[in-house]
Amino acid sequence: MGRWGLRPNLPTVPPETFDEFKDSFSYGSRTDLAFKFLKRLPADEAARFFAALLDALGATLDDGHAQRLVDLAYEWQARGYAPAAGAPRPWTYDDGPFTRMVMPLVDARVALLTSSGHFAAGDDPRPFGVEAMTQSEAIDRIAEFLREPPVLSEIPAATPAGELRVRHGGYDIRGAQADADVAFPLARLRELAGDGVIGGVADPAFSFVGATSQKRLLTGVDAWVDRMRETGADAVLLVPV
Repeated sequence: MGRWGLRPNLPTVPPETFDEFKDSFSYGSRTDLAFKFLKRLPADEAARFFAALLDALGATLDDGHAQRLVDLAYEWQARGYAPAAGAPRPWTYDDGPFTRMVMPLVDARVALLTSSGHFAAGDDPRPFGVEAMTQSEAIDRIAEFLREPPVLSEIPAATPAGELRVRHGGYDIRGAQADADVAFPLARLRELAGDGVIGGVADPAFSFVGATSQKRLLTGVDAWVDRMRETGADAVLLVPV
């Protein structure tokens, strides 16, 4: 410890503007889906969010009621993703490429497809040929991921949670590491099958890194559909991240 109780030789953090800070939660050094909406806010609105967050945190320190922090985050997420006044709502379409099911769900064999970046232990997709790439490196190389074709990982349906791995440069994976089912609900599907809610779980399940070349994703998806049909799937549960 130094003379004034400070640790010597701390790493120097490069200075950044407030705009750089708020934008860093979206495909940046602080990649985090919970706060990705900040990039959509102008600086003055983002400043209001942080002021409200600190005010709510101070109140929570007094009374311990943390739900107000969750409610505040939800409120500002909705505000950040809402369309501007008079502008069309983004990400909505008049139609979609979905096929209505022709059999009861109770009889359907359901496949799982997520963009969460999960894979089974021992079957690393090795992005860019890198063995055991770390999450930090995936975040640093997110721009490269966005230009590359997606790689579909096949995960045996019986894979236990302890044998699941996840890597994705587009979001904070800590929640998915703590509980895979928040982004890759394979165990929940197995439970639904066991309870007779669905007819069964298609084997294997599938996952890929959604931060990828969208054009190459669209042109290659037909092969993925054929592969899922080979599993005997009657329906697919899509879980975007």
